[in-house]
Amino acid sequence: MTNNLTGQVVVITGGSSGIGKAVALQAASAGATVVVTARNTDKLNDVRVAAQARSHRPAFAFKLDVSDPVNIDAAWADLMATVPRVDVLVNAAGFGDFELALDTPMHVTEKMFRTNVLGLIYMSRLAGRQMLRQGGGHIINIGSMAGKIATPKSAVYAATKSAVIAYSNALRLELRPSGINVTTVNPGPVATDFFKTAHALDYAQAVAVFTLNPEKLAARIVSAFGHPVREINAPMIMNLGALAYPLVPRVGDWLAGTIFNRK
Repeated sequence: MTNNLTGQVVVITGGSSGIGKAVALQAASAGATVVVTARNTDKLNDVRVAAQARSHRPAFAFKLDVSDPVNIDAAWADLMATVPRVDVLVNAAGFGDFELALDTPMHVTEKMFRTNVLGLIYMSRLAGRQMLRQGGGHIINIGSMAGKIATPKSAVYAATKSAVIAYSNALRLELRPSGINVTTVNPGPVATDFFKTAHALDYAQAVAVFTLNPEKLAARIVSAFGHPVREINAPMIMNLGALAYPLVPRVGDWLAGTIFNRK
């Protein structure tokens, strides 16, 4: 069941498409004041208008490149001058590029870490400090099953998502005494434009049986707002694989290199 988010401010990075967009619209439907950020201002404004129509309250959009700390500082200052508080931060900005580890250009590697990891850390730091001043809040970081089950041609992407999971685990323990929740969302493949951006449309077709509906995933995420949910892992078969991997690593390697590897 979706929360009643009336009076709450939900900030979402990567809010112009994919999981971020789906979460923005679900949160708006639950009555939240939605703030979406992303680089694509046209798509971002479309989401803002749609969120406002759903929530019947103001929604806001800020252009933001989370790989740029100077841009983050400027956008955050504008954001905090616009809304009185931040009840939920959803770090959904991120991208992947599926290439062999030795073939992945270093500029792509650096960009992926700046976007998927460092930007998420910076945003969590800013929001976390605001939530401490408020006396509570919730940070939700979008990880990936790739961070638990690395497969060929995903070395860099998997490394960024493993970093997100580890960072979130430590942040959760640090902020728990202050009444701030931290949740990591680890989805498998989701039916968004992610695979088009990652040049992996063939992979998307090959793993269609595991593919998640973004609206259903977003509903699970929004229903967790304000609750001490440690992780959201989906689909179930991949979560079971991730749990079994450390126990039977040779079988895990076989699964990662065969069934879960269609790239």
